[in-house]
Amino acid sequence: MLALPPASSSSPACSSAAGAFGMDRQQGRPSLGGDELMTRREAISRGLVAVAGLTLLPSVLAACKGSHASPTPMPTPMPSPTPADFLARKLTGNLSVASSFADPPTLDAMKAIDAAFAAETGLAPTLSTIDHGTCADPTIFGTCVGTPGDVLSWYSGFQLRQFAAGGLVVPIDDVWSLVKDNFAPGFAATVTGADGHVYGIPFDYYPWLFFYRKSVWQARGYEIPTTWDALLALCARMRKDGLNPMAFADKNGWPAMATFDMLNLRLNGYDFHMGLLAGTYKWTDPRVTAVFEAWRKLVPYYPPGSTNLLWQDATASLVNKKAGMLYLGTFMAGQISFVDPSGAALADIDAFPFPFFGNEFDSEKAIEAPADVWIIGAKSPTVKADLDNARAYLQFWARGSTQLPMARAYGTIPTARDADLSGLGSLFARSAPFVTQARRITQFMDRDTRYDFVGAGAMQYFLQRFIDDPNQDLAAFEKKIQDFWEGLPPLT
Repeated sequence: MLALPPASSSSPACSSAAGAFGMDRQQGRPSLGGDELMTRREAISRGLVAVAGLTLLPSVLAACKGSHASPTPMPTPMPSPTPADFLARKLTGNLSVASSFADPPTLDAMKAIDAAFAAETGLAPTLSTIDHGTCADPTIFGTCVGTPGDVLSWYSGFQLRQFAAGGLVVPIDDVWSLVKDNFAPGFAATVTGADGHVYGIPFDYYPWLFFYRKSVWQARGYEIPTTWDALLALCARMRKDGLNPMAFADKNGWPAMATFDMLNLRLNGYDFHMGLLAGTYKWTDPRVTAVFEAWRKLVPYYPPGSTNLLWQDATASLVNKKAGMLYLGTFMAGQISFVDPSGAALADIDAFPFPFFGNEFDSEKAIEAPADVWIIGAKSPTVKADLDNARAYLQFWARGSTQLPMARAYGTIPTARDADLSGLGSLFARSAPFVTQARRITQFMDRDTRYDFVGAGAMQYFLQRFIDDPNQDLAAFEKKIQDFWEGLPPLT
């Protein structure tokens, strides 16, 4: 049997996918013992480095700051000022950069990129690392920004907007005006605040897709399911053929969120999904019930005890040809290379998007593709003196040539249009069009809602309990989720 890397314990500060979520125990809310599980970001920090030059792409939560009420609809970016090429200026002084890329090869990629920036501008950044899980608490985010960096790697979407609303991030409309043409239009929405200002430069993303082994499907005559009914029929056929249809695993807590997100997007559309996560709609809404009613038809095709299995277990099951499909992010490529260092398994992997329901929302072609961004911290004590240097650094990261070394090291896809994807491997090249063709792109539940709603004592817990008992009373189950939401304190 091919081995998995050990799952190390995470620090108490990052015990859930939301980072510190200690109020679960303090308020008597259920907890799943998240201290012993890895977040997506921690999978890298614990040294799960792929043999084939890729690392896993975990991601934990950004934090949010603002009111409990739903945010205003996303506006278009503010009109940009006259472009002023910051990279063309003579840069002097200092620039401190903080990133979560702390382990090889991502740390090596950061060093190489910073060296290239220094060679072009004459300014060598001071590089240090931050723990996103710890800094996800908005009450201490200012400290994370002030020490160690003016510039930080962070996350896009709802929670970036909340940080911006709290005055924690510097608007960068001037930088965006220089580089926006090098990005697909959909990326603008992921970095634009409720006030219409742009707050970050997206530099990579990773889509969530169904993955399968081509050789297994070809041998058995399986066809890609484009509809939900076809997916269920394929699952039944795979089980009859002796395969585990779905290589699902949710001990980490966050994988199940992706299935809920996509079912909600496919059945109810982007606007309802984002409104639900913002509190505009209730979890007792009949449309939410329809999501769980559909999902309960898929759960029987999960392996027994799936809430006690790690996503690394699920990946190994696909690699070892024990499972027919795996719904996960492209970060799983690094784990595949770990399980099979020869590269044969990774070359045999292909992907398809979440199937459709034949309704009015099919045309959205919605997909989950979380993006990482560079931001400038407004609370850094040196940001005023270093602001032009920070702007030049973000402008530098808008280039495909800058993003590629990190994408190769991190197992992601660059956001820049001018990035040469040919060197990333066929799986990434094939996955990218699913994002570029999507009319709606989401950032994953743990980035698209408030941070204290998605931890080990919150949605992770509720979704695991649903998977353990999908035939439970849905009205009572959904009321528990809504009661939890209503019991959360206003964010200040």
